[in-house]
Amino acid sequence: MDQEQILARITAMVDDERKLRDALASGEIDNTTEQQRLGQLERELDRCWDLLRQRRAKSEFGENPDDAQVRPSSQVENYRN
Repeated sequence: MDQEQILARITAMVDDERKLRDALASGEIDNTTEQQRLGQLERELDRCWDLLRQRRAKSEFGENPDDAQVRPSSQVENYRN
């Protein structure tokens, strides 16, 4: 994925997040369903942001941004620790 594709995916996931919150507010889904789906979205968003940062760093240091790899969510999530 190139930078524009990653940003488009992030935008789509943010829209999905808003739709989930709206669905909860209107009673279309319950809180448990919302939390499960939000958790999935958050993990995928973290992976996209990580990939975007990798691509930008590689470009900044004269490397090929296409060499950036999507990392497992377990690795990306552990950055917070």
